[in-house]
Amino acid sequence: QVQLVESGGGLVQTGDSLRLSCKASGNIIFSRYYVGWFRQAPGKERELVAGITWDGHNAHYRDSVEGRFTISRENAGNTVYLQMNTVKPEDTAVYYCAAQESFTPYPLTTEYQYNNWGQGTRVTVSS
Repeated sequence: QVQLVESGGGLVQTGDSLRLSCKASGNIIFSRYYVGWFRQAPGKERELVAGITWDGHNAHYRDSVEGRFTISRENAGNTVYLQMNTVKPEDTAVYYCAAQESFTPYPLTTEYQYNNWGQGTRVTVSS
């Protein structure tokens, strides 16, 4: 079983940068996992923000964050990052890390494809 803990959220202003971290623990081989960052804004459904393959070679982004956010991973440290640049008020949400054991080279885009979730970290962007 994978335990996932997110950190790095907070209150920032429009145009600022923020880096979220997702630390995995448990009796796992983290390099076997596809990892995604999701977010859920108040009154809205959870949506995929970005995902990264087990080896870090392929990344996927939703259109609204493409070019502003970067997902990366350090398998040796069991950590995945989401670098958020030029944030906007519409990026305000609770951000969740999710992981699924998979060597797929293709993105896992729906929450139903993940069995392991963190508790989330809140990001608030003021205008």
